[in-house]
Amino acid sequence: MKVLLYTEGLKTIGKSGLGKALKHQMKALEEVNIPYTLNPKDDFDIIHINFYGLRSFYLAKKARKEGKKVVYHAHSTEEDFKNSFIGSNFLAPLFKKWIIKCYSLGDHIVTPTPYAKKLLQGYGIKKPITAISNGIEMSFFEKNEVAGENFREMYNYKKTDKIIMGVGLYIERKGILDFVELAKRLPEYEFIWFGYSPLYASPRKIRKAVKTNLPNLKFPGYVDPAIIRSALSGVNLYLFPTLEETEGIPALEALASKQNLLVRDIPVFHPWLKDSINCFKAKNIDEFEKKIKEILKGKTKDLSEEGYKTAHRKNMKNVGKGLLRVYESVLAEK
Repeated sequence: MKVLLYTEGLKTIGKSGLGKALKHQMKALEEVNIPYTLNPKDDFDIIHINFYGLRSFYLAKKARKEGKKVVYHAHSTEEDFKNSFIGSNFLAPLFKKWIIKCYSLGDHIVTPTPYAKKLLQGYGIKKPITAISNGIEMSFFEKNEVAGENFREMYNYKKTDKIIMGVGLYIERKGILDFVELAKRLPEYEFIWFGYSPLYASPRKIRKAVKTNLPNLKFPGYVDPAIIRSALSGVNLYLFPTLEETEGIPALEALASKQNLLVRDIPVFHPWLKDSINCFKAKNIDEFEKKIKEILKGKTKDLSEEGYKTAHRKNMKNVGKGLLRVYESVLAEK
């Protein structure tokens, strides 16, 4: 068995969750000793496609004609396409039709969560669908107090500062508007948002939010993953106010770092994230404000160990085992 892991336009999307997912797949296959290649010109038995572009579409069709098996990884849905860039809501129905056409080329579809699987089944896709987490590199995100102190020095924070961290592209779906509003409401706390996407493609309200001038709000842009790792050891709370995800890798990173995690209470986080068990949840901005105060004033219990256990269940070896079962099943089909 040899697998072609294929993601077109990697230079463009490499800094996004899709780029991270491909790196996780490589690690996962290495964990269970599955040979793979990234070169479509190599020999392979299965093509595992991660994107919905034209090159991916035609490569999948070519592979099927040659009698090779196709696993299509459904990272995107109509729901998480909306509220992403100018015109995305208008284009969403067309996007849905296109991804159905792409995903249906797969002998088997993999998607990160049961929630995403349910959405795809609701589209009328009849192919077998398996939910397998994108996974988390536990050792990379291990809590490191020295690295956390270095992060505070790098961004000119004092030891006494209470810091709230967010990560994501500059898109409404990621909850960036609420993040900025919370910084306005809570001037006693520091807010920092890592991540970047071109503002020319963003609606005016997003451009305005990112350019907000507040003494307690920073937008450093895209940074190396090592800085994200250090930040997770140095901040006091990871805030994930996202409105829609197919999984939400940043939540796993926070849990693996034994960091306080506060997420929006949305379906994708059910049932693997449980309020006041392995994370904290809020339904709206008023609840976010209330929960932030409670967490940072020490009025909540420590959930770090339960959160860590949750992340560990989605480690690279377990992801690799899940993918191996899918690959074996498609190869066994006539």
